[in-house]
Amino acid sequence: MKHISDPDHTINQRLHKLYPPKIAELAVNDMIDLIFKYKHRIISKEYHLSQKDVILITYGDQVSHHHEASLQTLKTFMDKHLAKLINSIHILPFYLSSSDNGFSVVNYSVVDHHMGSWREIETISAEYRLMLDGVINHVSQYSDWFKAFLGCDSYFKDFFIEVDPKIDLSEVVRPRSSPLLSDFVDCEGKIHHIWTTFSRDQVDLNYKNNRVLSNVLDALFYYIEKGAILIRFDAIAFIWKEIGTKCVHLPQTHELIQLMREILHEVAPEVIIITETNVPHRENISYFGSGDDEAQMVYNFALPPLLVHSMLQSNTKTLTSWAKTLTLPSDKVCFFNFTASHDGIGLRPVKDILSDDEVDMLVQSIEDHGGLVSYRAEANGSQSPYELNCSYIDALTHPDENDDIRIKRMLVAQGSALVMPGVPGIYFHSLVGARNYHYGVRSTGLNRAINREKFNIDWLENELAIEGSLAKTIFDKYKHLISIRINEKAFSPFAAFRFYKSDERLFVVERISNDAKELILAIHNFSNEKVSCDIPESISFPLQDLLMAHKVINSHQITLEPYQMMWLKGKINGPLS
Repeated sequence: MKHISDPDHTINQRLHKLYPPKIAELAVNDMIDLIFKYKHRIISKEYHLSQKDVILITYGDQVSHHHEASLQTLKTFMDKHLAKLINSIHILPFYLSSSDNGFSVVNYSVVDHHMGSWREIETISAEYRLMLDGVINHVSQYSDWFKAFLGCDSYFKDFFIEVDPKIDLSEVVRPRSSPLLSDFVDCEGKIHHIWTTFSRDQVDLNYKNNRVLSNVLDALFYYIEKGAILIRFDAIAFIWKEIGTKCVHLPQTHELIQLMREILHEVAPEVIIITETNVPHRENISYFGSGDDEAQMVYNFALPPLLVHSMLQSNTKTLTSWAKTLTLPSDKVCFFNFTASHDGIGLRPVKDILSDDEVDMLVQSIEDHGGLVSYRAEANGSQSPYELNCSYIDALTHPDENDDIRIKRMLVAQGSALVMPGVPGIYFHSLVGARNYHYGVRSTGLNRAINREKFNIDWLENELAIEGSLAKTIFDKYKHLISIRINEKAFSPFAAFRFYKSDERLFVVERISNDAKELILAIHNFSNEKVSCDIPESISFPLQDLLMAHKVINSHQITLEPYQMMWLKGKINGPLS
């Protein structure tokens, strides 16, 4: 086996692509030291994705109880309600932070004491597969690293990106409308113009400095030591900067991700890298790399806005046409499917899928539903809608519509995401049917707070105990869908898939188990009308409707009630085409 210091070792080669020879050699030695350090501290575990993998997306302080660490309260809630259904949990940044709900990290290795400690994290990881955030594009302006930089500590020289404000940066792709450069004064009174992609409180790291890479990898290894199996690379598309380019999706960015994956896998080959790149779909899926060298999972960012668009139009033509283009470069990678998250519903992912008029209609609908819209700066100085800020259930329904419609639309959207090829991620708020949180917006001034409400556990438990309430109805029906999904081999993340063009009010997905012995035809009615659907001739009868207590279907044509779903299980009639 080749040693990392060998010139033909992949890690060595990647480091030499990113750095000048002398710096690359120093970086090689740093990587050897890191790997040796954690080889003796991390016990590698075998881990393979299957249909049983469902990931809850939640804040560490999502639920709270008086005088109890919120991470402990969260685990208690999961143990009581979700333990046999959801095996994985993505805990959004619980590290010491100064803003942005955890994404302005002050210290990568310190847990916010309001949530608990690493003891609570390790307790959770003992029973649930743990997904943690690698917030590695930037750190807080109050971090020890940045304070040392402003304190003129030579080790931290060039840890951050300083740019002469006279340089033309208009071509840089902006995800926000805030200034790209922020001014800071060091211990000697010198002004530094520092690159801040997302906000003044989020200063970008400079990966052209090999010490940045070493320190970041040390933090990621520490997360793995504490139980992380999945690591989400936050805002990774912007991580490498080159003046004179758009500073997004650069070749060095992909090279850096591939390098970090290889280094982490030297110690923990089971770790799964998930890239978060809220960008147009074609750019997003580039992070699969060749299918075995970059991200193992990529956020399916186009799915959330397309589901909302389809529901509001009662028409799935665009959704189906897009879905039919989905391909994967290998059987080692898959999509991470979700409908809602701590962020808004991104619009950039559908830039080449929905027309400008359709986006405008979507923006108008969200505002009519009580939601908000966030904008980003364009190169020409204009602003364009960047994301829709709205709880997912309110995105799908107007406030004047009744809860019966609200529940049905929400479940059709969530059911559609559950049958998509890949692994489902379920945002806590969607699971309990949380509505727009306008008080949060007023109190923080942040649009994204509209879908980030935190709950007192006693209040939430009471809501989930009230028969017929919105929260309990969504919660129970959602859990029923999950209970079916995790027991069907055809829903494996790597199982074959096919999308059918049918009546444009229907979204029809076929999933075929890896052994080709079972299939599920999942049909979703996105309209408030009865719709007929023909069963493809390639499918044998009888079929069992998994959502209707295994009701048997023998007819070549079926009719779905308004907003009805059918997950029909059967066998393949003849060889696969």
